[in-house]
Amino acid sequence: MDLAELTPTKRASIIAILTAACVASNYALVGVLNVKVMDVIVFITGLVFGSMSGMMVGFLSWIVYGIVNPYGFSFPILIATAGMETVYGFVGGLMGRRRGKLVEVNPIFTGIKYAIIGFILTFVYDIVTNLVMAVTFGIDWSVALIGGIPFALVHEISNAALFFIGVIPSVRGIHRIIPEMKVNVKQE
Repeated sequence: MDLAELTPTKRASIIAILTAACVASNYALVGVLNVKVMDVIVFITGLVFGSMSGMMVGFLSWIVYGIVNPYGFSFPILIATAGMETVYGFVGGLMGRRRGKLVEVNPIFTGIKYAIIGFILTFVYDIVTNLVMAVTFGIDWSVALIGGIPFALVHEISNAALFFIGVIPSVRGIHRIIPEMKVNVKQE
């Protein structure tokens, strides 16, 4: 079942709750640079509820957080971050449509698979957003990319860890809370 098959009230509630969770997690972690729970929430939204839902949560989360951002506002960077955040939801949705279990028999293997996906998605996100930042502020692209390495590594490694530990329990939890979603999981 896709999110579109739920009642309009449930659909709107799920999108709103997950968007609020993303925004709240970003504000809660504002002092911890480049550690963001938002990315894994957006991915899980796509994985369980479909690409469109994941993309909506990613875009709406960045629109809210990007406009009322404690680090300041930049329209080109907002467009880049909001646009790139949707990729997490899109890829999550593609993975959720595959045949097979979202949570396989071996949770370690499944966690590693999601960690690798999280790392790769974040690597692409960091490259694109650093290049947009370079263009926006007139910085040489090589300086922006090289100077961004420490921040990107924190973002990529923390996301790999969050995807490893967060996807499986979240998918199982959603299955328990909304059983009509028929999330394809191996129950313990």
